[in-house]
Amino acid sequence: MNELLAVEAVGVSKSFGSVRAVDDVTVRVAAGEVYGVLGPNGAGKTTFLRMLFGLIRPDAGTIRVLGRTWADDGVGVLDGVGGFIESPRFYPYLTGRQNLEGLALLDGRTRPGLLEELLELVEMTDRADQKVGGYSYGMRQRLGVAASLLREPQLLVLDEPANGLDPAGIRDMRALVKRLADSGLTVLLSSHDMAEVEEICDNVTIMKRGTVAFHGTIAKLRTMAPDPGHVLATTDDERALALAAQHPALHVARAPDVPLTVTGPQPEVAAYVATIVRADIGLVAFNQTQTPLEALFFMLTDDTTHQTLDRPAELAEVAEVAR
Repeated sequence: MNELLAVEAVGVSKSFGSVRAVDDVTVRVAAGEVYGVLGPNGAGKTTFLRMLFGLIRPDAGTIRVLGRTWADDGVGVLDGVGGFIESPRFYPYLTGRQNLEGLALLDGRTRPGLLEELLELVEMTDRADQKVGGYSYGMRQRLGVAASLLREPQLLVLDEPANGLDPAGIRDMRALVKRLADSGLTVLLSSHDMAEVEEICDNVTIMKRGTVAFHGTIAKLRTMAPDPGHVLATTDDERALALAAQHPALHVARAPDVPLTVTGPQPEVAAYVATIVRADIGLVAFNQTQTPLEALFFMLTDDTTHQTLDRPAELAEVAEVAR
């Protein structure tokens, strides 16, 4: 990475009537990194990205994109920027290749041979001459990435690129973003999926109701994550529950809709399962309810809490409130 910030948004706010969509948000994205803006629907992610693209103007704060501002540079801010907000749109009666050729013609500065390179990059070469109207949602998303790269940008902005995709499409989109990141391109993406962000991002901002709930690295986020929860079903849940007394570090309980829930350090959970098996109790099911980071994400964005977390001690306070 160099010292240039690809994105520097400081104290940015935006309201729509009485609704504060983005409230004093600061985000800094270094050149060459993959940065995630994470949050549930309605958290303000898309509004924030719209302000980066100049589609709406902030009520307060400043935004610099590749060192430029809308006040000083106007549409020149978008030089070196590509991407899409929400879902990309194409002419359905044209082929994928024709759509890209039209966009390249409008832009007027696409180098020869780039279109074919991009079709290969997004694995669309074999479908490029079919009409977009027959494309799956995932194919349109990949074509949208190709369209975003026609200008060979320094910064790629993607709004929920895997949203609405089936598992195979999600896997392919994540692999594509990884390939782009490995090429040195700066990527800023929004998502409501913690697993997606954990897999491909270096740093993350988690938003809740327009405010920042967390800033930091994925590694730092992992240190704050709580113990994972598990659902456990046995041939004798009453005896299994009684055996939990031998493992005081765990919280084991029964609920109306599940047999047993087990929460605690992973080694203790494994020891508890071993105790059950040694007692000749049959193990029917054992499933993780959430990954640690998924559990943390829901804690950070839970509307019953109103804290910004950047230390494990603060997380403990929120965990207590969430109980």
